[in-house]
Amino acid sequence: MISIRQRKGIQTTEVSEDYTAQEENVKLEDKLPSSCTNRRLWKILSFTIGGTVALCIGLLTSVYLATLHENDLWFSNIKEVEREISFRTECGLYYSYYKQMLQAPTLMQGFRGLIYDNKTESMRTINLLQRMNIYQEVFLSILYRVLPIQRYIEPVYFYIYTLFGLQAIYVTALYITSWLLSGTWLSGLLAAFWYVTNRIDTTRVEFTIPLRENWALPFFAIQIAAITYFLRPNLQPLSQRLTLLAIFISTFLFSLTWQFNQFMMLMQALVLFILDSLDMLPAMKVTWLYSIQLTGLLLVCILQFFNSMILGSLLISFNLSVLIARKLQKNMKTGNFLNRLGKLLLHLFFVLCLTLFLNNIIKKILNLKSDEHIFKFLKAKFGFGATRDFDANLYLCEEAFGLLPFNTFERLSDTLLFYAYIFVLSITVIAALAVAFRNLSDSTNQQSMCKMGKYTIGLKPETAYNLIHTILFGFLALSTMRMKYLWTSHMCVFASFGLCSPEIWELLLKLIHLYNPKRICIMRYSVPILILLYLCCKFWPGMMDELSELREFYDPDTVELMNWINTNTPGKAVFAGSMQLLAGVKLCTGRTLTNHPHYEDNSLRERTKAVYQIYAKRAPEEVHALLRSFGTDYVILEDSICYERRHRRGCRLRDLLDVANGHMMDGPGENDPDLKLAGHPRFCEEIKKNLPTYTAYFTRVFQNKTFHVYKLSRNK
Repeated sequence: MISIRQRKGIQTTEVSEDYTAQEENVKLEDKLPSSCTNRRLWKILSFTIGGTVALCIGLLTSVYLATLHENDLWFSNIKEVEREISFRTECGLYYSYYKQMLQAPTLMQGFRGLIYDNKTESMRTINLLQRMNIYQEVFLSILYRVLPIQRYIEPVYFYIYTLFGLQAIYVTALYITSWLLSGTWLSGLLAAFWYVTNRIDTTRVEFTIPLRENWALPFFAIQIAAITYFLRPNLQPLSQRLTLLAIFISTFLFSLTWQFNQFMMLMQALVLFILDSLDMLPAMKVTWLYSIQLTGLLLVCILQFFNSMILGSLLISFNLSVLIARKLQKNMKTGNFLNRLGKLLLHLFFVLCLTLFLNNIIKKILNLKSDEHIFKFLKAKFGFGATRDFDANLYLCEEAFGLLPFNTFERLSDTLLFYAYIFVLSITVIAALAVAFRNLSDSTNQQSMCKMGKYTIGLKPETAYNLIHTILFGFLALSTMRMKYLWTSHMCVFASFGLCSPEIWELLLKLIHLYNPKRICIMRYSVPILILLYLCCKFWPGMMDELSELREFYDPDTVELMNWINTNTPGKAVFAGSMQLLAGVKLCTGRTLTNHPHYEDNSLRERTKAVYQIYAKRAPEEVHALLRSFGTDYVILEDSICYERRHRRGCRLRDLLDVANGHMMDGPGENDPDLKLAGHPRFCEEIKKNLPTYTAYFTRVFQNKTFHVYKLSRNK
């Protein structure tokens, strides 16, 4: 439906404070009167240079992505309706509320229009602030109306530039995290370079700007950076309080801007649980982090008018269970290895059972079914039985929710990121296993096995946190491609940290009996510098070519449809069709919808399945009755769905509907034995023949190469 075509007529060296290789030099410097002053000046200079580089690289990344967006669509030159159509699927729905707030006579009327909305779902008044994560659109619309900037910048540019600005914060946060872990800002520079050169796999902001994750992930990166700093030992009280405040604010903003926040933070809570159980993090700091997660999520719940999906989330049940279990099992971290291992398994079993019990109780009290489609999807995805559930299969058949493609690793290897990541991951996993075994052993075993002079193995709490974080989010990305952006950006951080870390090189060189302080210094600076040179030489020409390639947005059929709707239909008309298209109808025309792409509501999912019977084998009177039950005036049929070839047989939308309805699928191939022949032809095909049985209920009022619009009769 949407395509892009070519435009016509347009053609330092730094030393870490933790670096053990300096011990001899420090002893010599201590004899000099000015050594302390020199070190302080060096730290200030290093911090100034590193901070400046962080800000510059963040801003350059933001400008780079914004330029790609402009070059790809010729955004500054296309019409307003084309700009709005370029916000595909759910992106258009979210942007429509920003537009709605700007068009409201007053801010209070705009706010009230969101709380009592009757245009997003026909014949139903819903609270959009409760149902969706759109506070960011509300905040931006207020800023745009209040600030004296209307003369200088259009609303759409204010919106997209804010998102690209957040990318600058995102990259800066990744840079700082890597710097904190390694002790050198060279590591942050390498992380940022890897993020940009692996852009295809680290971000998709330039073509899905309003997507919730593009709002949320920068705050998530800030949170990880703050947690990394918070887990450092011996923090000053003021620094600790300020860091906790930063963690709370970033956690709150992350939770407020993305509906899937609870699942991401559940993974984070599992990281804390694993490390706390293995005694690799300070117990008090872990308690603080659990509490911040709960507080932030509950505050979001209040702002979203007590959204039941948040209250019934596994995260709240899990965190409560962990805090309760820790109170009841105070002596879990005592005894010998087998004793502690048994207590640990018992603790794990208790937390799991208590989590499921609390979650089940909460869902029954709230009568919560909003997230059941996710669990159906997960159950079918991991082989716990096939399903004919329409909603679960809709997710299973989408490439974004499938396994991570193998060619992803080929692209990551091309920049050396994947090789570096595996190298660092292998060494840190070995260190983590040694530390975990030592922590679970009694004091006698510790003395005999781990205190072996220069071969002592240690793992900093912040390193341990980022290690388990990258492993768990790696499993998530491998199982669900859409979540790879959480993993790949952290891969950049983790790989660059390891290559610049004195601890990693010290452990490696000791293992191969080549340990020498000078070798550590050489390796931790020469390897990242060589990789940076490689990345510049190999990818700089391609990036310049990419920036010089000019295209333009081109989708005349959709533009024609939106213009026709605006000109030829009443402002209160109700439209039915595919979720993706209707989001654009809402944005471009302001008409009322029967359904939309925000799929996190059980009644909406049932309604969507009913509307999609226009692509099933149903009688015209049945389809008419279903559509009219939602107040539909016009229905839009898309040839790209009716005659779909993008998906394989069994994953086409018409196949999902046939199976859910108990009908045999079209075309060559096997069908389940209990499926039956349908009693009627496919509605979307048969209606185009203008047979009397169809024209009695539907009148075609518009068509082009892609879309067919039918008006429903009211007297049937």
